[in-house]
Amino acid sequence: MELIELHAKSREKKGKGAARKLRAANAIPAIVYGAKVEPVMLSIETSVFEKIVRENGTTGLFFDLKIDGGNTKMVMLKDIQKDAFGLRYMHLDFHEIDMDAKVSVTVPVETEGVAAGAKEGGLLQVIRRELDILCKPKHTPESIMINISELNIGDAIHVEDLDLGEDIEIPHEVNFTIATVVPPTTAASEDIEEEDEDSEEVVSEAVAE
Repeated sequence: MELIELHAKSREKKGKGAARKLRAANAIPAIVYGAKVEPVMLSIETSVFEKIVRENGTTGLFFDLKIDGGNTKMVMLKDIQKDAFGLRYMHLDFHEIDMDAKVSVTVPVETEGVAAGAKEGGLLQVIRRELDILCKPKHTPESIMINISELNIGDAIHVEDLDLGEDIEIPHEVNFTIATVVPPTTAASEDIEEEDEDSEEVVSEAVAE
């Protein structure tokens, strides 16, 4: 787990008007909450947060949050709100964490190798690009890597096939599919043939008239 240093300023004013003024001043309204602490309202420089996202993405981020240059909290990013166009940050939610307690984190899924079925013309489908896991912050992986090299056409990797060790849990009620190799589809070629037949019928009817 990497702790990213992030500086924030405390704020007292709340409401839509105060939030608009912050965003106009190139800052993002934010809040930190936790099970045993009162929520703390903050503002974070937009350019600073945008740089962090460019370099690290938005999933599974933990921060060494310094408030007003003094008070420090260990937090994780829980929610990002953007405008309707997905271009502007509107609000950030952080959760203060206990380093010795498990937290729920979303991490990306990555694949390694080339599926055996893909070499025979099959198509690899990654059904789950992210997984929700439970672990202590120090055990949070940057991603979950799955080896697909032994997947033949029709094979699949399910959540219960993963062995992530004793430190990481994947809460689930159904043994859902993460990745599978499917046979090449002929639907596209069939659609093309049907379109050709329809075109011929239209032409012949026009000539007959």
